[in-house]
Amino acid sequence: MNNSRIVTIGGHDGIRQLAIGGDAPVTVQTMWKDGITDVCHNAEKLSSIIKQINTLKSLGCDIIRFAVPDTASAQGLNLIASHTDVPLVADIHFDYRLALECLKGPVSAIRINPGNIGSREHVEAVVSACRKKGVAIRIGVNSGSLPRDLADAVESKNLSRAAALAQTALREAAVFDELHFSDVVVSMKASSVQETVEANEAFARLSDIPLHIGVTEAGPLITGIVRSTLAFSRLLAGGIGSTIRVSLSSSPENEVIAGREILHECGLREGGVTLISCPRCGRIGFDVHAFVERWQQELLSLKKNVTIAVMGCIVNGPGEGKHADLGIAGGGDKVIIFKKGKIIRTVPAENADIEFRKELETL
Repeated sequence: MNNSRIVTIGGHDGIRQLAIGGDAPVTVQTMWKDGITDVCHNAEKLSSIIKQINTLKSLGCDIIRFAVPDTASAQGLNLIASHTDVPLVADIHFDYRLALECLKGPVSAIRINPGNIGSREHVEAVVSACRKKGVAIRIGVNSGSLPRDLADAVESKNLSRAAALAQTALREAAVFDELHFSDVVVSMKASSVQETVEANEAFARLSDIPLHIGVTEAGPLITGIVRSTLAFSRLLAGGIGSTIRVSLSSSPENEVIAGREILHECGLREGGVTLISCPRCGRIGFDVHAFVERWQQELLSLKKNVTIAVMGCIVNGPGEGKHADLGIAGGGDKVIIFKKGKIIRTVPAENADIEFRKELETL
């Protein structure tokens, strides 16, 4: 049970409205990997970005964050936001004026760190503009942004890094409490699974602010998924975490797929295609890896509550995948297509994709 308050993002300028916190579904986020400084002068790039955003949305992405290091990026983000209904977050560091620039467009949230945004007046200016437009603020805290006294305490081993992260977040959240601004989400991220878990648990005991959870700099695909899964499963099991991002040295699509699968296995996300596939072995009669690579994004984008099995051999395929609504396996120059373990079609291997699609469309 998540006992946090509810914060709403989106719901304006044609943007989808999402609730974060309380009993609302846990949302999946990713972060854009490239610069957007030239978007306002490059129609082809804008079109490409919108196409990728639509792909991410179809895969289950709820929110996308963009780095905004300069005015050109702020203007580019405003343009992008005007072409999609996916809530977009502006990630701001150091210059509060960039947040104000982004608020001229339909962005749905501003990510700032009061510790590096400058004076109290700068924070108040951002809060005032967000309040006027109904835009939420995410406070981002990591080990590189600890106040000097807490950083010194960690260095001298008088305070754990997890406790310092939680205390930093509580201090920064207090600024917004003083300003009577409650549309706030907090994130405390460490590259250590244990520190991430402990920091979020400590904060959740003392505040009802919704938490964006993630392991920062989690690493490449396999390492990052393992670390994120360990941290998320522990926190989510305790009702901690209202929105997640799997931070990977990989594509945004892989971040979203990993996030949705973690939520699914934690029992927190229902519906959609469940894709199972065998790892392949010496009995291989069908190139499982290539087939999955070709079909994964399309299958996971389908709005169907079905299980699809891609199996390597005719010997075990229908048996091991007998619970699947649709499956495919192969041997030699033939492939079989089966439903609920019953073979319904045997076709030449070169026709596998065509015949599989025909059956998929009947589900």
